[in-house]
Formats: sequence, C-alpha cells, structure tokens
Amino acid sequence: MKYSKATNYALHTMLFLVAHTPDKPVGVQQLAERQNVSPTYLSKILTKLVKAGLIESASGANGGYRLRRKQEEISFLDIIHAIEGTASLFDCTLDHPSECLIQQEMVKAEGQMEDYLRGKMMSELAEKMRSWH
Repeated sequence: MKYSKATNYALHTMLFLVAHTPDKPVGVQQLAERQNVSPTYLSKILTKLVKAGLIESASGANGGYRLRRKQEEISFLDIIHAIEGTASLFDCTLDHPSECLIQQEMVKAEGQMEDYLRGKMMSELAEKMRSWH
C-alpha cells in the first residue's frame, strides 16, 4: 500500500500545526521550509485541507494556516481522505459474472485499516512529540 507524497506532507503539516501552533496561524513559507518542499506545491495540499474543514486560512500580515477543528477531533483518516479521497485502494479489473471475491477481501482489509486510522488522533502523536523535547 502506498500513499502519495501529498498525504505525507499533509500528515506532517497537520502534526506540526497540532503540536506547535494550534491557535496561531503559520505561513505557507514556514510550513514548506520545515519539510523542504515548494510553497506552491504545499499550497495545493493546504487548499484540500481547508476544503475538508481541517484547517482555515487567515489573511493579512500575520496570516497563514491554523486548525479549524479541535485538535482532539482530527484523525489520520480525516487527513488521508482530504488528500486521497475515499475510493477503494484496490479496483478489480476482471469482468466477473458476480461479485469479485478478491475485491470483497480487499475492501474488508481497507475497512480494518480505516478503523485503526479513524481512531488514531493527531493530538496523541503531538503529545508524544512534545514529551520527546
């Protein structure tokens, strides 16, 4: 299973926002520099996170991005769905007369993984991170 680089950047960006600046806006430049990625590319990812209602953008001299939802309510799955969408990772390409048994098993496995990711909150990881420093 492989998620896109965009999901990687989104997860790291959200962890930073939760761990360091839950209420204070952070500029795209600073967020991009932390991950050594282009601000233009990261902006596209941030736009998806805004559309999903996870963060909001604040304009002005002290503008940037900050959490929109309570940090305790943001799961890994929320972030992954904001970037990747909710379609199944596996898509059977064979033309079966009935339901594909392999597809059924893959969907079950994805469901179990999604249950785990739905229960894994960014705030838990942020707490671990803070205890390391």
